[in-house]
Amino acid sequence: MAVSIKDIARIAGVSHSTVSRALRNSPLIPAHTAERIQRIAKESGYSASAVARSLVTRKTYAIGVVVTSISDPFNGEVVGGIEEIANNAGFSIILATSQADPQREMTVVRSFQERRVDGILVASSRVGALYVPLLSEFGIPIVLLNNQHPSEFVHSVTVDNVDGALRATRHLIALGHKHIAYLGDRLGLQSDKERYEGYTIALAEAKLPVRAEFVIQGDGKPQGAREAARELLALQQRPTAIFCYNDMSALGVLEQSSERGLQVPRDLSIVGFDDLFFTPFLQPPLTSVRQPKRELGRRATELLLRLLKGESHEKSLELNGELMVRGSTAPPE
Repeated sequence: MAVSIKDIARIAGVSHSTVSRALRNSPLIPAHTAERIQRIAKESGYSASAVARSLVTRKTYAIGVVVTSISDPFNGEVVGGIEEIANNAGFSIILATSQADPQREMTVVRSFQERRVDGILVASSRVGALYVPLLSEFGIPIVLLNNQHPSEFVHSVTVDNVDGALRATRHLIALGHKHIAYLGDRLGLQSDKERYEGYTIALAEAKLPVRAEFVIQGDGKPQGAREAARELLALQQRPTAIFCYNDMSALGVLEQSSERGLQVPRDLSIVGFDDLFFTPFLQPPLTSVRQPKRELGRRATELLLRLLKGESHEKSLELNGELMVRGSTAPPE
């Protein structure tokens, strides 16, 4: 039979409340008493009941986490950072996917609230602004990671997309490229708009025009990028470099370049964004803007935990990316 707090109290000759406080390392209990009670609990095989604890504290010690897809390697690293901080703080996480569907995202978030999680983290939200009225309705903190809705939210952690795109495009310009294309994402994401903005700022700095035929939209995946790259590379005056919305798009550009007999980077330089785990192993290795993915997860979870304790009123945090220069970029021929 499972050992209860009552059993430990009887063995130790103390009250139930004393045992409960000792197991929580309460400063109200003398150190020698707490150590004795904890030793008895360990020797008796006592295991705390999460359900019983939640009934007493009115907390579930669970955090709901919404990601677009579990197959996306970007989300895997973000969730790793979330788990690291949550587990160290004694919280478990419940993971669900939105499949980048706004309606599904809201359904998942409401289901988390019904399950009485203590807080919610949402990655790449498609409905960010709608959470503002939900905060008072739910009564629990919600933090967004890389919010994709073009409006402010109360609590969010993001990467500076403009700065990352600026670094990527400046790198290509410094190599001597004057014909630089931007391959974006047609889903209308906030991150795409910000990366395009960084691209245009860098061109303006170098007094290079933004050519309409050099700006094209993919779908953030290799297939859509392959089709978009086909159009770019068929132009009479094709670009000598392409800055891609993300690494998955860069994969499609690499494939299309190979099909057309172009050598990267001799005939075409390519830059991605995210710096996913496979980028150093491509041929050639991909130059990419590294997002601090695990750090995003860590910082968002730390913010959520501070909000749970009433210790923070921060609205947003913005992290910088890092340009990782590899073999897919070189001066133009």
